[in-house]
Amino acid sequence: YFLAYSAEGWSYAPYAHGLPTVELCLLGCLALQLAESFHRRFSWGPRWRGRVRFGALGLQALLQFVPFWVFGKEWAGLPGFLAGSALLALPALLAWPVLVLVTAAGAGAQYAVGVPVPDVIYEAAYTPICAVVVFGLTRMAQLAAELHRSRAEIARLAVTSERLRFARDLHDLLGFSLSAITLKCELVRRLAPTRPVQARHELTEVLGIVRDALADVRAVAGGSRPMCLTAEAEHAMAMLTGAGIHATVRLECGELPGDVETVLATMVREGLTNMLRHSRPARCEITAVRTAGAVRLTLVNDGAEAGRCPERAERLAGGSGIGNLTTRVEAVNGRLTAGPRPDGRFELRADVALLLA
Repeated sequence: YFLAYSAEGWSYAPYAHGLPTVELCLLGCLALQLAESFHRRFSWGPRWRGRVRFGALGLQALLQFVPFWVFGKEWAGLPGFLAGSALLALPALLAWPVLVLVTAAGAGAQYAVGVPVPDVIYEAAYTPICAVVVFGLTRMAQLAAELHRSRAEIARLAVTSERLRFARDLHDLLGFSLSAITLKCELVRRLAPTRPVQARHELTEVLGIVRDALADVRAVAGGSRPMCLTAEAEHAMAMLTGAGIHATVRLECGELPGDVETVLATMVREGLTNMLRHSRPARCEITAVRTAGAVRLTLVNDGAEAGRCPERAERLAGGSGIGNLTTRVEAVNGRLTAGPRPDGRFELRADVALLLA
């Protein structure tokens, strides 16, 4: 567009003394248009707003219309740039009337300085076309830049999400396994002097727990770790019994969707980890029952009155188990609650709605 209007200036002003001034005015219009269209790409872009932006638009209007009084019909200017800048800088309800006003004012100014009527009509049709092309190309460039930024942000969020998943799964897995290993090793230390056979048996179980933990860590690294609620409950019961805790398990929930079962199995593992870490219970109950369209899993222990509430203790110690469980349960359309019951025992409960096929 700049070259086209420059060629038009050459045809109207063949003499040397006037043409450089015309070209300088056209270059000023071009520079202001480039600043309006591409300011987002430069470090000074954030300052191109408010009074600065409207001032540039006003200066662009002066460069468009004042030269008519100096050059007469030898000046056509770049009215499409002015109208395009208005579309970019002004609200839509104001920008389109301004485009019509610039088109009419440019045609009126050309007619007033003696430009033939056919040329006036041509320029009047050319102005909105130029404005819409300038607006469209600028917005397309802006949208392309925003798309690249969005892709980069999505990639960053994906990495962050994977790190959080890995940290959460690692906490859930190793927290339980290390707690079980600690209990078993303490038991072995007590049994070794007097009951070496049973101590060796306990060490064999410790080795099995370590191998299971290693397999779980590999599954976490692979991104897929389905868990079985029944197997997890049996494992928990064996571990609690070995620690001298009377355990009761009742699972009456039938077959569950894979993601729901994995979340509930994780809850059993994490709940017992928190219980063993923050309380000294004598009894523990694990119950899973299925109701109309939902399943409820509860973990109840009587160790809350021996010390602080497990949830509060973990929060004060900076733990993340309850927060991780809440996120997991909510992800499968469930709700997690934790706190002391009226009878003084502590309860961790998850209610998960089952979507009907």
